[in-house]
Amino acid sequence: MSADDPAPLVVAATGVTRRVRRSDLWLLALAGGVVVLDQATKAGVRALLTLGDSWPSDDWPVRLVHYTNTGAAFGLFQNAAPLLAVASLAGIALILVYLLSPDFAQTPVRVALSLMLGGALGNLIDRVSRGEVVDFIKFPEWPAFNVADSAITIGVTLLLWMTLFARSDPESGTPSSPHAGDESIRS
Repeated sequence: MSADDPAPLVVAATGVTRRVRRSDLWLLALAGGVVVLDQATKAGVRALLTLGDSWPSDDWPVRLVHYTNTGAAFGLFQNAAPLLAVASLAGIALILVYLLSPDFAQTPVRVALSLMLGGALGNLIDRVSRGEVVDFIKFPEWPAFNVADSAITIGVTLLLWMTLFARSDPESGTPSSPHAGDESIRS
């Protein structure tokens, strides 16, 4: 049995039922790891810091804080948890369709989608269970954020990188490394 042979898990995507490949499972595990890390760190912050508190003092370049956010990134859509939950569910469904699609076999794209999936699920758990998201990492002059936000940002950045800098292989029509064929780049 090869790594791409179907595993017993079956997923319905866009009305077509297909078996999840073993290679899909590590991507789902990556998303699950993001969710576990996100929820564990948020639980730790809730246990150790009172809402509004920070540690260490304000003169440090990065602080742990205990803030909550009823909206989306950068304070958009405050007090719109139900709308954001529905939007998150739609985004999660779309990510799953692309993540589990055999047409998107490039590992960097699939890793990016897995990070985005884990981040979306982590924040969705907060929105559904608490009506707000806990943010706890704070840099000066930047809004507080959490592990889920970081995973989403890294995933989006990786997707943008692949979109902007990946070249197509002229023979197969598939994208290749941004530096494929560049002899000046040595490993």
